[in-house]
Amino acid sequence: MRTPRSGEAKTLVPAERIASAILIVRGHRVMLDAGLASLYGVPTKVLLQAVRRNADRFPADFMFVLDPDEWEILRSQIVTSTGNRGGRRYAPFVFTEQGVAMLSSVLRTPRAIAVNIEIMRAFVRLREVLAANSELAKRLDQLEARIDQRLADQDQAIVEILRAIRELMNPPARTPKRKIGFV
Repeated sequence: MRTPRSGEAKTLVPAERIASAILIVRGHRVMLDAGLASLYGVPTKVLLQAVRRNADRFPADFMFVLDPDEWEILRSQIVTSTGNRGGRRYAPFVFTEQGVAMLSSVLRTPRAIAVNIEIMRAFVRLREVLAANSELAKRLDQLEARIDQRLADQDQAIVEILRAIRELMNPPARTPKRKIGFV
C-alpha cells in the first residue's frame, strides 16, 4: 500500500464532520450507526448486517442500542422525524471508540479503512481537547479560590474602615466640665 508523501495527504472526510458526529451517551463518546454508514459510504442496513454477522466482535462496551428515552432525546436534538412519518422506526445502534475500531475489520473496503483512520484520529483529538479543558478548568478553580480569598480579606478591611468612620461620626459622650475656680 502506498503511503502519501508530505503535503499529499488528503482526507476523505473533513475532521469537523467526524467531530460533529461524536456524541456522548451514558458517559461514553459514541457515533450513531447511520452517521458511521454515511461516513463509510454504505447504507445503514449494510453496516448493521455486517455487524450482526460478526456479533461476537461487538461486546456491550463496543456497541449498544439506545433505550427509548435516549433515542427520543437524541431524535429531538438531531431533528429526525418520528416513525409514523417515514423516519427511522427503531432505536439506533451506537458504537464506542473501540466499536468503531472493530468496524474496520468488518467493513473491508478501502474507503472504510481510510475513514476509520480519520475517525480514530478525531477521537484522539477529542480526548486531547477534553484533557486540555479539564486542566484549564482546574486552573480556573484555583484562580477563583485565590480571588475569593483576596476579596474576603478586602471585605474584612472595608468593614473595619466603615466601623472606624462610624465611630468618628458619633459625637463623644459628654463628660462634665470641671468648673474653674474655688468651689
